[in-house]
Amino acid sequence: MKKFNLIFIIAVAIGLAGCQSKVQYGDATEVETVNENFGSTDLQAITAKMVDSMLTFPPIVAMTANDRPIIFVDKIKNKTSEHIDTESVTDSISNKLLRSGKFRFIDMTKVDAVRKQLDYQNNSGMVDPSTAINFGRQIGAQFMLYGNLSSIVKQDGSTKDVYYKMTMRLMDLETGLIEWSDEKEIRKVKSKSFLGL
Repeated sequence: MKKFNLIFIIAVAIGLAGCQSKVQYGDATEVETVNENFGSTDLQAITAKMVDSMLTFPPIVAMTANDRPIIFVDKIKNKTSEHIDTESVTDSISNKLLRSGKFRFIDMTKVDAVRKQLDYQNNSGMVDPSTAINFGRQIGAQFMLYGNLSSIVKQDGSTKDVYYKMTMRLMDLETGLIEWSDEKEIRKVKSKSFLGL
């Protein structure tokens, strides 16, 4: 019986040693195809396409030639059937546009935090009034950038086809006119072999 226990312990130890995982850094821009779901490569492709399209659209080029319009970016709406961090897509597009030097941004996600800070500075009695930022001095956005991410999923036997479409628009808040619009499409196909591998 002791011999059996010893063999069992050795087998478990060998099994655990073979199950050790290894973590290493990878290239963040490398194509990622772990599965058919929306991933980092898709985010990067959408970001690049939308920013390049907007920055090279002739009316936008003319609009930003001598001015840096103020934009606010509405969170991209996820109309797919999977959980996608669309805030990350929104952030990537905003960052690339801001770094282009062509636009300035208002961060609407922080309006409540700013309001609380201004209220504290002006009404708490704890801040020197000569250093407090006054209410009503912020600059309004001229344009709103918004978009939708949608998908169509089809499955036939062992083949699954996932089609993603990202649509974005830039609206002039004064006139309601759409000044720019574009879309990026991505298709992924997953198929299983006869053995299911």
